[in-house]
Amino acid sequence: MTDSHVIQTYTRTAMAAREILSIKPRGALAALSLMLALGACLLAGSPSVHAQEQKAAATPAAASAVKPAAKTEVGTVNINTADAQTLAANLKGVGETRAMEIVRYREAYGPFASAEELTEVKGIGKSTLDMNREVITLE
Repeated sequence: MTDSHVIQTYTRTAMAAREILSIKPRGALAALSLMLALGACLLAGSPSVHAQEQKAAATPAAASAVKPAAKTEVGTVNINTADAQTLAANLKGVGETRAMEIVRYREAYGPFASAEELTEVKGIGKSTLDMNREVITLE
């Protein structure tokens, strides 16, 4: 997964390379400067991103262990404990943005007392609730 820090680093490097190349050719010095700038960027990377990727690759079972905690039965999702990714993956008509709204609402007002309370969340209407009523749990 790439975060904004890595994107910004690569963007800055690309801009620096463009600037070096736009200057009148200075021969080997310009080429060497460009190679050094690009090499330094690639070697530096983002330690936090590399650590996250290595951790995820080393423990794929740990990543999947989070989802069953939010699910109570096969095909159901607990709207009081599920994270945004789980909600988006298991609720029809609910994408990442709506799922994050569900989590924000839950954090602001506490656990849902009923499935109908889900319609209080911005962007969740009666039709979305009706599509998902069978898979929603509160326990």
